[in-house]
Amino acid sequence: MRPRFARPPFSHLGVKLFVIILSVNVAIAGLVFLAVSRSLDRGFLEYLETTQTQRAETLADGLAEEWARRGDWQWLRDSPPAWKRLVHRQLWPGDRPPQHGIERRLGDPRDFVLHDAEGLPVIGLPPDDRELAAELEWLPIEHDGQRIGTLGYRPPQQLMARMDRIFLSRQQRNLGIIVGALGLASLLLAGGLAWWLGRRTRSMALATRRLIEGDYSARLPERGRDELSRLARDFNMLAATLEASREARSRWVSDIAHELRTPLAVLRGEIEAMQDGIRPFDEDNLHSLSQEVGQLERLVADLRLLSQSDAGALEVQLAPLDLAASLTSRLEEANGWLADCGMTLSTSIQGPAWIRGDSRRLRQLWTNLLDNSCAYTTSPGQLEVKLVATGSQVRVIWQDSPPGVPETALERLTERLYRVEGSRSRASGGSGLGLSIANALVKSHGGTMQASPSPLGGLCWTIEFPALAADERT
Repeated sequence: MRPRFARPPFSHLGVKLFVIILSVNVAIAGLVFLAVSRSLDRGFLEYLETTQTQRAETLADGLAEEWARRGDWQWLRDSPPAWKRLVHRQLWPGDRPPQHGIERRLGDPRDFVLHDAEGLPVIGLPPDDRELAAELEWLPIEHDGQRIGTLGYRPPQQLMARMDRIFLSRQQRNLGIIVGALGLASLLLAGGLAWWLGRRTRSMALATRRLIEGDYSARLPERGRDELSRLARDFNMLAATLEASREARSRWVSDIAHELRTPLAVLRGEIEAMQDGIRPFDEDNLHSLSQEVGQLERLVADLRLLSQSDAGALEVQLAPLDLAASLTSRLEEANGWLADCGMTLSTSIQGPAWIRGDSRRLRQLWTNLLDNSCAYTTSPGQLEVKLVATGSQVRVIWQDSPPGVPETALERLTERLYRVEGSRSRASGGSGLGLSIANALVKSHGGTMQASPSPLGGLCWTIEFPALAADERT
């Protein structure tokens, strides 16, 4: 019984994600607050300075007109409320002055001071208050080129200094609201992501554990088109590959054991028959034993070649080679072999066809294909071989007459020890390694080998090799 793994009460990945999102959001909020505060301190203060200066100039022009109409400042000394009305009329002509905000503070009559031409106060602070007078900005009031007074006004820095505490408290309150909202949003976002991502990763972890324990049937649901879905798809492909590999390995070991057991059983039976005197110890029986030993040697040699191919250690010495000449030579040598098998050969080989190849390994490739055609083609049969050079490729088409191969079995023909009819008889199919070796030899030359139904009624092999450029043949 497979052990069950308890699910953790929380996802470590979700906690990390929550901390990261919360930290990033708080950091962004802090940077935004600093940037906005810096912008207010500089840009807004410059705006206030410009506005205050313009208003002071406007008020100075209005005061000059009033002095010209009245002739002196005595009317302001006698009626201080008139100063307030004058400031409001000059700064907000036709409009009602604002009751709140920074505009109201910049237009406050108490922030303006008026002195006459001799420097005596008309409205505002006394002349001996030098400390306060030094804080003011002063603007001359002139009429017809004559200085008739001086207007003092508080600079925006002083007004802002008095409002700093209110401003900062409001900003801190707003920042607290922002940080709280971000924290809540981060909590909801991280919680949702942690639940979703934790569920996906937890199922992946459990499936991976099953895979490590040897249960290759583990699969993950493939939902959506995100990276996790692609990861699940790759995991399922890996699991399917491992499962197929294990099945192939098990089948491979079983088939090898069977292939080795048959000749060994024959050898043992014949040797025991000779020992018991049932069969004479003569040259014919020794020849039979020698054939079985030869079969074992060929099987071991084929297995060794395939193992070298799997390990990438197959000895292949590639050099410029005319594939047409190699194929023609081997087919000419096999005329007697094909005649004994009751097969007629027709060829259409266009040469030369240069590739990088190993003549010894290519000869082994042609021999395996000939052996397969002779073993599986019903006599009288027909073998047709074509070679065509097409630009960057050299194509060999090898096809024979019936019997054919079901289309469902075409892709499995190069599997090791695979036989279409399922028979273990060497009379029909040999060891079942010939086509696997042929495929390995083609791949070692950088080519491909594909099976398809033959127009002659049997099997067609299409083999393609990379062609060699003219400047690479020397």
